[in-house]
Amino acid sequence: MRFSVRCLEKRTVALKPHVPFALHDPGRVPLAPLPVEATYDTDAIKQNLAMMLRIRRMETLSDQSYKLKKIRGFCHLYIGQEAIPVGMENVLNWQDPIVTGYRDHGWHIVRGGTPFEVFAEMFGRAGGCSKGKGGSMHMYNVKNNFYGGNGIVGAQVPLGAGLAWRFAIENPTAPKNVAVTFYGDGAANQGQIFEAMNIAALQKIPVIFACENNQFGMGTSKKRASYETDFYKRGHYIPGIKVDGMNMLAVQEGTRWAKEHCLAGKGPVVLEFDSYRYMGHSMSDPDSAYRSKSDIQAVRNERDCIAQIKNFLVSEGVMTTDEMEKLDKQIKKEVDQELIKAEQSPPTPMSELYTDIVLGEQYSHRTCQGTVWNTA
Repeated sequence: MRFSVRCLEKRTVALKPHVPFALHDPGRVPLAPLPVEATYDTDAIKQNLAMMLRIRRMETLSDQSYKLKKIRGFCHLYIGQEAIPVGMENVLNWQDPIVTGYRDHGWHIVRGGTPFEVFAEMFGRAGGCSKGKGGSMHMYNVKNNFYGGNGIVGAQVPLGAGLAWRFAIENPTAPKNVAVTFYGDGAANQGQIFEAMNIAALQKIPVIFACENNQFGMGTSKKRASYETDFYKRGHYIPGIKVDGMNMLAVQEGTRWAKEHCLAGKGPVVLEFDSYRYMGHSMSDPDSAYRSKSDIQAVRNERDCIAQIKNFLVSEGVMTTDEMEKLDKQIKKEVDQELIKAEQSPPTPMSELYTDIVLGEQYSHRTCQGTVWNTA
């Protein structure tokens, strides 16, 4: 589902995020002031809420399906972090490439995918976005410039810099697009991230290095894993901005700041989203050894991104509580139907076993029963 660009009424409001904006200025290029206001469209923000509800329902059903053993292997959920893709897509367009790690379900549907494609992929069905062969960690939609879904920690960051390099080559002083490459606080110490940052700074590549800081790398607190926990400062010679990742409008305006910086030909920027995941790192994480249920509930009560946007819409007179309850029920019904459709869809056929490996070449596949030859 693509957010509508039709404008009914635009309003400007003061930004008051729970986590204030912060700026890292290396002093190498002039920087714009930090955002203090947000502009929203009354029709589009309703669609924003609908998308956040859609992601949460999809992830809740994924949790249930995994526990029922309908999903095998790895499964990383996005519950609590829905404001990040929704807020960013208010500023980005589908010509701005996105690449992320393995917590990728939400990004797939904001980039034009469907919950059916996500469910089918995890169920190993032919209708999955990667033909049921990639699973939870490998959602993909090249048509809309979404490049995954990558399972190796931090490996997607150089890919994102590469996706943006084309724009710097085409127009170094005013690139037409940016790329966004995501990583988590747990991946922030990977050497390849700093190598990508160095090249991006040298070549003035319009890439946003987006760190989704959900406070824990697997079961390890950021304070135990990183000496410098202000991840927006980790680019050193690259400007950085810290944003409340659980406030949708703050995400929107922080993204606007970062994108405008890149499009001005000033090179890359580090964008840290301070957020929190309510679920374990993955479905195999018991999530009880390193934090308590009361810790999670405290964040839900104080910062939940969906509760925040609902309260905002009521206070602005955009929607009533009854209208939001009706929308919530409608979204749940739609996503539930997509789950059923995915469960009933045909499995990926065995003929797909040898496809999408090598293009136009004959190759062998060694098995316990001998060598199998196949022509792609």
